[in-house]
Amino acid sequence: MAKGSGTSIVIAATSGAVAIGDLSVAAGVSSTHLARRFKELIGVTPKRLARNYRFAATVFAIDPAGPIDWGDLAGGAGHFDQAHFGGEFRAFTGLTPIRHVEVRRLFLREHPGHALDSRPLSAD
Repeated sequence: MAKGSGTSIVIAATSGAVAIGDLSVAAGVSSTHLARRFKELIGVTPKRLARNYRFAATVFAIDPAGPIDWGDLAGGAGHFDQAHFGGEFRAFTGLTPIRHVEVRRLFLREHPGHALDSRPLSAD
């Protein structure tokens, strides 16, 4: 198996919560080499893929039907404060986290029983 693809499996298995430096050490290559080969094989750097996985896990952790503890959500996403979390959220969605939830709640009210009304299904 190519080093980039094994690394992507680790990133996926940890939902992006892995230190990229640890991956380069485990692969026995420099972080620069890992990033270059990873981008050639996967299409993005390992850091970018981990960021994408962390964000997806964060969005799936939001229950639009209940109260949301933004501090816990930000911490779970690896951010030390809500300001950085909000910036990351806007970078991915173009919306603030609160606006995202408002839009999601509106959508679910207008489309009850929609697939987005439940947790994501397993890929298995």
